[in-house]
Amino acid sequence: MGIFANPALAQEEPSAEDDNVIIVTAQKRAQSTLDVGINIAVADAEALATQRIDDATDIVAIAPNISIKENVPGLVPVITIRGVGLNDFSATNNPSAGVYIDEVSLSSLALMNFDFFDLERMEVLKGPQGTLYGRTATAGALNIVTARPNFRGISGMVSGSLGNYELKEVEANLNLPASDTLSFRIAGKGIFQDEGFWINEALDRDVGRREVLLGRAQALWTPAEGFEWLIKAEVQRGRSELGGAEFFGAIPTPLTPAGVTCPGSPECSDFLGYFDLDGNPFRGSWSVDPTYDVDQLNLTSRLEADLGFATLVSVTGYVDFDRQWSADTDAGPFAQLDFLADDKVEQFSQELRLAGETDYAIWLVGAFYSKDDIQTSYAGDLSDLLNTTTFTFSDQESESAALFANVEWTLSETLSLVTGVRYTDEERSNLGGTTDLVSLAPASFLTLAPFGSAPIPLAVSDAKITDTNWSWKLGLNWKPSDDTLIYLSATQGWKSGGFFAGVATTSAQLEPYRPEKIVAYEAGIKGRLREADLNYSVSAFYYDYSDVQTFIREDIGGIPIQRLGNVENAEIYGLDADLAWNPAALPGFSLNLGIGLLETELGSFLAGAGPVPKGNELPDAPSLSFNGGASYELDFGGDIAARLSLNSRYQSSSFKDGLNDPIVAADGFWTLDARASVFSEGDWDVSVWGKNITNERYVTQGVNQLPFGMGFRVYGAPRTYGLTLTKHFD
Repeated sequence: MGIFANPALAQEEPSAEDDNVIIVTAQKRAQSTLDVGINIAVADAEALATQRIDDATDIVAIAPNISIKENVPGLVPVITIRGVGLNDFSATNNPSAGVYIDEVSLSSLALMNFDFFDLERMEVLKGPQGTLYGRTATAGALNIVTARPNFRGISGMVSGSLGNYELKEVEANLNLPASDTLSFRIAGKGIFQDEGFWINEALDRDVGRREVLLGRAQALWTPAEGFEWLIKAEVQRGRSELGGAEFFGAIPTPLTPAGVTCPGSPECSDFLGYFDLDGNPFRGSWSVDPTYDVDQLNLTSRLEADLGFATLVSVTGYVDFDRQWSADTDAGPFAQLDFLADDKVEQFSQELRLAGETDYAIWLVGAFYSKDDIQTSYAGDLSDLLNTTTFTFSDQESESAALFANVEWTLSETLSLVTGVRYTDEERSNLGGTTDLVSLAPASFLTLAPFGSAPIPLAVSDAKITDTNWSWKLGLNWKPSDDTLIYLSATQGWKSGGFFAGVATTSAQLEPYRPEKIVAYEAGIKGRLREADLNYSVSAFYYDYSDVQTFIREDIGGIPIQRLGNVENAEIYGLDADLAWNPAALPGFSLNLGIGLLETELGSFLAGAGPVPKGNELPDAPSLSFNGGASYELDFGGDIAARLSLNSRYQSSSFKDGLNDPIVAADGFWTLDARASVFSEGDWDVSVWGKNITNERYVTQGVNQLPFGMGFRVYGAPRTYGLTLTKHFD
């Protein structure tokens, strides 16, 4: 397999003799990608290291038609696949793109902030998933597979990196068989960045520094043939800082340059007279403490037993997560909309699967149960704008149970029929709201209550909802040759309803939103042209999307609010195309290209300014995206080689909300990454690397709060570069 994030193009049947085989577990069994009628992008351990795919924000490098935005610089990444994502920031919400670490699904957006290390591979599945997975997902799935213990002997790796912004990283792993039936694997990573990307003029220093410690310990026990038990413990401890967003204001000032349009520019001021003339989106004057503290424990148990007629798999997961952070949502030096947040997540999940094979079918039946308790709070400081402080909290508990089944029927030697069904029953409760603490003299300008008054509830929720749903899949796979797969599918995906957990000024904001549903139709072909040394994959899709969960900005009593609600319907259609070329005539050269075309259309809906007609685009849905990479490897003899790799990505302009507000829309952009290395295969590696080496400045998120006099934009990371030394041993 090449060093790039590979779009899982057509390969041979699994065979140790074929270096081009890509084995995936997208359908809960090891398969060549040519046997899987799903659009899949795969990055193995080599590709992850080469492209420095370090965290969830980097998965955009794997394939087109994927977008990532951070609602706070360095925090709350949200994944959107083919225009289906989650336009929310609350820890209480489940991601639309399911994230699974060693088959354990993550229930909260708060759990998306983690760094990758010691991985075997990563798979991105596009389209609704549910008949094979524990937790259903409407956008797709990100499968993260960590490196497991093995019995091939003692082996390990030590790696160290130095980079700009005073970056220092160290990573190590050790595989240690204790006997023929018991093996251990220990891995860890430390990230120490002593200089941040951002300059905070209020603190007169840089912010965004990082200190992150990660560890993982696994034990694999195989006491008898056909039986294995893998247990895993992971910890994360972060004592880091967050960056700041770029301010923009509403009012022109005498210093606002000619030609600048207000509102919407940093050179326009807010109601308190702050504006920003430096033109640098990474420099500002932010009034909150940038500290970001996180502690997390993950425990996983996976049992697999061959029962003869079938294989039984049990996956048990537990997550205990706690973090504290601050958000300066006015993006300026005054305490106008500042919030100190505290998120706690406790998650338990249990999945059971029984899978087998007959002469006529490959079948799987499963059951899933999860229980989540997510508590989040925001201590708000609005003293400089509204002369008060607030407190917002939400305690949401959810319980989900599901039964699912998937059968691939053999109709002939070349034709198979895929059928799947899932039943889900989910219950969710919410206790929370926002209170004006009326904490400053002479009065709160938010509620006009005089100082000394009792705290005034602005919004209150104490409610429970229950959602049940049947979802399904129907597909047809045709293999006219060993090197070609043509597939058709129709899949219904479903995401449960829930409650908004952010700051609210009216109880109407906390009314539950309804479940959303997608019926996805897809046709694709993927194959291998041996004579041209070319692998390809092309798929076209159409989504009928109903009750779309999205933010709708409204004005209630003159106060702007964000309400997470439903738009009745939307349509999405587009194309994914991927090529990988490894020409025999040019040994050592490889090229991969991916292009995504996307059209989205929201139905009509009602907003604060009145009816919004049909035709708006979905948030974070660029009409064109592109991934490309080239690599050349030169063999010097004596086991010494060198490799140069270039990777580029393009994303066209996109809107950031359902209103298609042009003020917070993101322009199209290109990024370019590079890596050059000298290495001895399986022994040592010395590499220099750079990400966003052209220092492209591009917006990933924007929020319009102009009724308060301001708004903000979040930018992607600037240019980073460094040197990495790696030593393997066995």
